[in-house]
Amino acid sequence: MRLVIVSGLSGAGKTVALKQYEDRGYYCIDNIPLDLVQPLLTHAVANPGPRYRKLALGIDARCDPLEIERFPAVLDALRDPGSDRAIDVRVLFLTADDSVILRRYNETRRRHPLSNAEVSLLDAIRLERKLLKPIADLADVPLDTTQLNLYELRAAIGARLPEPGTAGLSVLFLSFGFKNGGPEGADFVFDARVLPNPHWVPDLRALTGRDAPVVDYFRAQTVVGQFFDDTCGYLERWLPAFEAQDRAYVTVAIGCTGGQHRSVYLVERLAQAFDGRFAQIVVKHRELSA
Repeated sequence: MRLVIVSGLSGAGKTVALKQYEDRGYYCIDNIPLDLVQPLLTHAVANPGPRYRKLALGIDARCDPLEIERFPAVLDALRDPGSDRAIDVRVLFLTADDSVILRRYNETRRRHPLSNAEVSLLDAIRLERKLLKPIADLADVPLDTTQLNLYELRAAIGARLPEPGTAGLSVLFLSFGFKNGGPEGADFVFDARVLPNPHWVPDLRALTGRDAPVVDYFRAQTVVGQFFDDTCGYLERWLPAFEAQDRAYVTVAIGCTGGQHRSVYLVERLAQAFDGRFAQIVVKHRELSA
């Protein structure tokens, strides 16, 4: 079992971190009382399965201060080598400068969990920093988010995951026919109607872009090779940029008039070209599966 305790100052990015872990297949629980961690793990051991194989628990200033003071003892118990539970535990703690947290709260207009009519926002931030010191001092993975924007924060958290890059980018290559309307939710749309159309070749009209005679026809067309090379080069340049910004899914749509020949052929070739480069490559031919 792998357990990550995610903690940090309010406004430093803890919610983003938990979302990152959730996207990587962790079962996440935010704002869990420390006194419930041991019972939860006991339950997880008694009920083995994929749900509890990877856990991420959010612990922050919303916990009882006395519980936070006991955090070192709780962590020692979790890491007890004599325990009958095999748990890999690590602590991620996010922090940022007071001025940055102040600015983030002013931008979002959220309420700090420790602020009230008697405690100003700045005083609440300073109080929280002191309150969470027992957790911060034991962090295996401290992360200062002061200089990070949202995309950089996601990348920084992803790089510090116990298994970085395991989720990765899923790329859907979709063929479609413009005569039936454009695709919904596509990130990139390439128009292949400028290419020679096998529809006007009697022997090829009833076939698709997956059939060998049509493939041979396209391979003999220089302009088709140029179109493929240009499209492939563009995607080689920009798909990694999407992955670096922690995008989980990207749809690349190739359209022709009917969605039977040109777009199908190009999607099949692109899927072959990018096979193994990303976490998942999916092929769908909209008009052929209709």
